[in-house]
Amino acid sequence: MSYRYAVIGAGRQGIAAAYDMAKFGNAESVLLADTNLKLAQAGAKHINQLLKRNVAKAVRCDVRNKPQTLSVLKGVDSFLSGVPYPFNPVLTDIAIKIKANMCDLGGNTAIVRQQLKKDTLARKAGISIVPDCGMGPGLNISLAVYAMSLVDNPKEVYIWDGGLPQNPQPPWNYLSTFNIGGLTNEYYGDAYFLRDGKVTPVPCFEGEEELDFPPPIGRLEAAVTSGGLSTAPWTFQGKLQRLENKTLRYPGHWSQFKAFALLGLLELKPIQVGKIKIVPRDVLHALLEPKITRPHIKDVCVMRVKCVGAKNGRPAEAMLELIDYYDEITGFTAMQRLTGWHASIVAILAARGAIKRGAVSVESVPGDVIVKEARLRGFEIKEKTVIG
Repeated sequence: MSYRYAVIGAGRQGIAAAYDMAKFGNAESVLLADTNLKLAQAGAKHINQLLKRNVAKAVRCDVRNKPQTLSVLKGVDSFLSGVPYPFNPVLTDIAIKIKANMCDLGGNTAIVRQQLKKDTLARKAGISIVPDCGMGPGLNISLAVYAMSLVDNPKEVYIWDGGLPQNPQPPWNYLSTFNIGGLTNEYYGDAYFLRDGKVTPVPCFEGEEELDFPPPIGRLEAAVTSGGLSTAPWTFQGKLQRLENKTLRYPGHWSQFKAFALLGLLELKPIQVGKIKIVPRDVLHALLEPKITRPHIKDVCVMRVKCVGAKNGRPAEAMLELIDYYDEITGFTAMQRLTGWHASIVAILAARGAIKRGAVSVESVPGDVIVKEARLRGFEIKEKTVIG
């Protein structure tokens, strides 16, 4: 059986997702929609060249124009929203109206909660809506769910993940593979973890620790950033005693950004400078973005998950590790692959009817199914379970 897919937003992650749908999703067609038609056309051309068939088609679509969006999406079996999260509630309503499965790249837990409230309507429409897909939140949570399945009685889950340049250059030793506003948003406010079985706010930059990874990566630093777990702490409250997610960077990164935070450069409230008012974060973006942005980035994404519990009545620990690199053949970064392909896997599974109907959280999607699909795409996910 073949399916019709669509991706709204022809950015980096959207193009990678559309490619994956076309290659692995039994695709009859894949629409790549964007307000910038030339961008969508370039993305569709790249996909068709890689796959050597005319499966991807570009179309202009402005999600602010609801009738136009309805017209573009009508008839698709499953679509991905790769546009900024404020548009996802409207796209959720459209998905229900046209009875098309939907997933998105999320970015805001409050909006995800709005979408999950549409569960009854989505079930009546016979569709699946899964917000907050991608690398994190998304694949990190899926791997955590899988790790939990490897022990009989999971109690604690620890997640570390991050996207890094393969060849770090001082003084930053970092290159951004997504919008800088998304980066600084993750570095501001609180994360929500499970501590002693209760949902607990934890400030960004706390809990610094060092971890070692196989060469050539070596030693990395981890610290708390916000938003990486989405709704998972509330979902697993009462089931896990501890759940946390930290972001991985090369050594020295957290010291730099804590200094920026202490200077107030992450703040959003305007300050008076001479005769004008300036938002400090806008200044940081203007100064930092050119330093950590390149047109072509060869990156590496690292993910490690540890689940502590019991198996066969004895203490047990399950470990997963995924390391992925920029792909020379497709030109996709590791961040594109882990982000876009996790979302496309969910979209494909929804089209096949392999995800329960309704508006469901990403942690509700079976972890073993995600891991199986990821391995089919060449992701090397190492796993080890140690029983004490």
